[in-house]
Amino acid sequence: METKEIVNNRRAFFDYEVLKTFEAGIVLQGTEVKSLREGGGSLQESYVRILQDEVFLIGGSIALYRHGNIHNHTERQDRKLLLHRNEIDKLKEFVQEKGMTLIALRLYWKKGRVKASIGCCRGKKQYDKRAVIKERDDNRSMAREIKGRL
Repeated sequence: METKEIVNNRRAFFDYEVLKTFEAGIVLQGTEVKSLREGGGSLQESYVRILQDEVFLIGGSIALYRHGNIHNHTERQDRKLLLHRNEIDKLKEFVQEKGMTLIALRLYWKKGRVKASIGCCRGKKQYDKRAVIKERDDNRSMAREIKGRL
């Protein structure tokens, strides 16, 4: 199955430890879909919240459609996510644990429809972030050494 990425929340993987991911559909208007086809979207500072047994993407931004008219959508609004009941129940269990949160990881195309990847995450401590940076720098320097010797 071919998927094409629209938006990726790279900051989420740095700030959070992703324990489990879910795929969800997203309710969009026509101009939102057209804007996403042009690449206009952002998941920075977005998160997922469960309100009255429904799941919503909060804080995500889809740019205004350039060729839109008075029926154009608003850029920042809560968007409903489509999940099965048993998936919503699992997400509720995750959120009730201490320190757990739901984060939107990416938006992508799948069979012509926009899907959202939701991550059940736990926040990283500052020393965890430092360890990741140190490991990445060490791998980079080792790769440079190996390349220099060849």
